[in-house]
Amino acid sequence: MSANAQDASDQQARTEPLITYSFARQKGVAFQPLEGGAFLLRKGADRRALLELRRVTGASYPVRECETADFDKALSDIYAFDAIGAEAIDEHEADESLTRLVDEIPKTEDLLDSASDAPIIRLINGMIAEAVRTSASDVHVEPYEDRVSIRYRIDGVLGETVAVSPKLASPLVSRIKVMARLDISEKRIPQDGRLTITLGGKAVDVRVSTLPSRYGERVVLRLLDNSQARYSLDDLGMPGDMLTDFRRALGQPNGIILVTGPTGAGKTTTLYAGLNLLNDATRNVLTVEDPVEYAIDGIGQTQVNAKVGMTFAAGLRAILRQDPDIVMVGEIRDVETAQIAVQASLTGHLVLSTVHTNSAIAAIARLRDMGVESYLLASTLTAIVAQRLVRRLCPHCREAYDPDAAELELLGLPANTDAKLYRPKGCSQCKQLGYEGRTGIYELVMVDDTLRRLIHDDARESDMAGHAFDQRKTLFENGVDLVLNGTTSLSEVLRVCRDDGERNAGV
Repeated sequence: MSANAQDASDQQARTEPLITYSFARQKGVAFQPLEGGAFLLRKGADRRALLELRRVTGASYPVRECETADFDKALSDIYAFDAIGAEAIDEHEADESLTRLVDEIPKTEDLLDSASDAPIIRLINGMIAEAVRTSASDVHVEPYEDRVSIRYRIDGVLGETVAVSPKLASPLVSRIKVMARLDISEKRIPQDGRLTITLGGKAVDVRVSTLPSRYGERVVLRLLDNSQARYSLDDLGMPGDMLTDFRRALGQPNGIILVTGPTGAGKTTTLYAGLNLLNDATRNVLTVEDPVEYAIDGIGQTQVNAKVGMTFAAGLRAILRQDPDIVMVGEIRDVETAQIAVQASLTGHLVLSTVHTNSAIAAIARLRDMGVESYLLASTLTAIVAQRLVRRLCPHCREAYDPDAAELELLGLPANTDAKLYRPKGCSQCKQLGYEGRTGIYELVMVDDTLRRLIHDDARESDMAGHAFDQRKTLFENGVDLVLNGTTSLSEVLRVCRDDGERNAGV
């Protein structure tokens, strides 16, 4: 082979694997194109498979024998950026239904044969394409004894889309791990990775998490919609008066603004919307997050890495030496982070963060329980937002009805109230779900002088809530407004927040 031909062969090998992933894994051989090229041979594998490598490469390369773990790691590196698997989804694959892709997978032949590699890849591509098409936030791959369940979380609700043979569990999970550059030989511990695919010219970031289970590894793919990083406060769905007060809080030169709620309530999106308002190139805005979900131009974003000691507290401490004006901490989880956030506020910084509590007032109790002194909380807290996400009723098929006495009681309305409520029905526009998209329910606590005194004096949550919601609506009451104007259903509001406790006590 001439030098030019050899260079061409090497270049091809660098951009596209010359043998299929399934053949390489089954036979224990692979072509490593870097550093002049080498044939990799898994220890104990049949050396006759090297003949196939010589045939496809058209040349002979040095043979390097590897232990199984080293071979699997090299295999992940070689195939992680395989164009058919990890970089692009063809247009025709994006248009095919997931059910059809499942049906095309061979039922009887060995799933590790080279002919079966493409259907597995197409199934994974189809899963991601279907998730993008249906605006799913997560894809769950869950192995059980008799099937592998593939479920999608759409508008916050999980539902099974398709189930495949349990024989597909291992090749399906292994292929996903290869695409996310995870260790395919390690099945005993959880792993986290990330991959980027291209669908219709649009880049889609996918976070991958694996977890060992009884019947194999469970995998969750979280699709990150970069458009959420560009949300403005007007896109959140806050009532007008609340939005005005929240903007006023963000305009303060220092203080702490907290957003509370359970996982998946949209807290990070709210913080990003606030940062977009503040990111005007005249201030130094820095964040420490776990992980950095969306890249925002003009903002310095740092990711937590506990393995090397980069915790929220360590990151926040380092950020404060970078002359910031505004600091965003992904979550206050411990007393050290909370105390540094308080000190940052006292020294003239505006701090934005999240806390996992069920209501806005409960965030004060949570910080107290962490060990933050009440007088410091009274001096630094500016505003607290609690939020939930509810599904919007499909405007094309929602169905009006007269509520019964029990529903009126839940809404806090008199029995003789002449009100119309709406419930989901289902049509082609909403894929028979009855809902289309989501909106937020919010409650806002502005820390005024009276509330500062109550915080300073270690007042009970009920007393603080009584003052905070004397002139403002609670989370549930704002949800009731969405029910009465036909935006969502009563069952949706009850699904995400309590009624009597939150309406009467604010907790």
